[in-house]
Amino acid sequence: MQPSGQDQCARMRKTTHSKRRSLDLTFLYFAYGSNMLTARLKRRCDGADPVGIAYANDRMIEFSKLSCDGSGKATLRHAPGRRTPGVLFEIPSAQSDALDRAEGFPNGYDRRKAFPVFRSDGRKVRAVTYLAKLPEPSLDAYDWYLALVIAGALGHELDVEHVAALRSENWIPDPMVDRSSRCEAIRVLALAGHRDYRKLLT
Repeated sequence: MQPSGQDQCARMRKTTHSKRRSLDLTFLYFAYGSNMLTARLKRRCDGADPVGIAYANDRMIEFSKLSCDGSGKATLRHAPGRRTPGVLFEIPSAQSDALDRAEGFPNGYDRRKAFPVFRSDGRKVRAVTYLAKLPEPSLDAYDWYLALVIAGALGHELDVEHVAALRSENWIPDPMVDRSSRCEAIRVLALAGHRDYRKLLT
C-alpha cells in the first residue's frame, strides 16, 4: 500500500528537523511550565516549532523556583518512579540567548544542555531545559502563571491526570493587577482562546 500524502509530508518534516539539528542550526527544548503554551513561547522565540510530547522520568513538577516577583515558578524535582510530561520544541540556535533571557538564566535557573527525555514512542532524546538552582517548596504560583501552564498542557493534549494535578496545585492571586508580566500573560491566554484565565484553574 502506498503511503498517503499526509504520511509522506510528516516524514519529510521529520527528516528536515533531523538535518537541521545535525547541522547545529536548531536545538531541542523541553518545556514543562508556562512555555508549553506555544503562543507564549513564540513571543519569546518566534522560530520555536513544537515537534511532540516527551516525558521526564523520575521527575515531578513543583512551583518552587523563586521568581523576582516573589511567587513560585515551575521546576522539576527528583521523584523516583514519577514522570512529568512536557512539550518538545525545535528552536533556531540563533535564538538560544533569547530563550535564556526568557527563562531568567542564569538567575535562579540552571540551563541543562542535554537533559534526557523520552518521546511518546519510547525514544530517548536529549534537550535543553531549565531547573531551579535552589528550590523553595513553600512557594505558590500566581494564578495567571498556573493558568499559562494549564493552557499549554491542554493545548498539547497532555495526560488528563497531569492536567488534574496542575489544577490541584495551590495558587495565590497576584497583588499587583497592573504587573507587566501578568498583563502580558492575560493577553497571550486570550490569543490562545482563554479569555477568562480563571476558568482554567478549575
